[in-house]
Amino acid sequence: MNPFERLVKALTKLPGIGEKSASRLALFLTKEDRGISQEIANALIVMKEKIHFCKLCQNLTEEDLCSLCRDPRRNSSLLCVVEGPQDLIALEKTSEYRGLYYLLHGVISPLDGIGPDEMKFERLIKRIREGKFSEVILATNPNPEGEATALYLKKLLSSLGVKLTRIASGVPVGGTLEYSDPQTLARSLLTRREF
Repeated sequence: MNPFERLVKALTKLPGIGEKSASRLALFLTKEDRGISQEIANALIVMKEKIHFCKLCQNLTEEDLCSLCRDPRRNSSLLCVVEGPQDLIALEKTSEYRGLYYLLHGVISPLDGIGPDEMKFERLIKRIREGKFSEVILATNPNPEGEATALYLKKLLSSLGVKLTRIASGVPVGGTLEYSDPQTLARSLLTRREF
């Protein structure tokens, strides 16, 4: 396999990158000066050497504790459980949530061979027991795997004496009922709130 094919094959291992996109990226890198390729290679090496998981929330960080866990302005009585860093970033962009986080780095997915034992929920239980949380928000995605994970966590955490809540789901802002699927409409009705 020549170096170009090797690069294309390596790039297809990235999530969301198919063979066409990988070929396009590889072609770009071959046409550009060596500086961009070297910059990307160096950034990858530094990231792998310096980035690890926060010992409290499992977020990505260079320190023992991430910047969110170190921030004294965060509401330390709220804990939001998310699937991964991308979900934490999305929630932070809203500027609505000011509590702490816990990242699962996955969800229960029997079809992929991921059960509760592979998820290492004992770390989450330890985090809740050691913290003084009044509420734990289960913010997994509203898909079958996220729902299964949230239901499992509800059973697992209900005996810890903390209020458990689930993020609402339903018709998106700007959406229409006419084009919403039946599951989304059903969820909207089930999670309705007083107006």
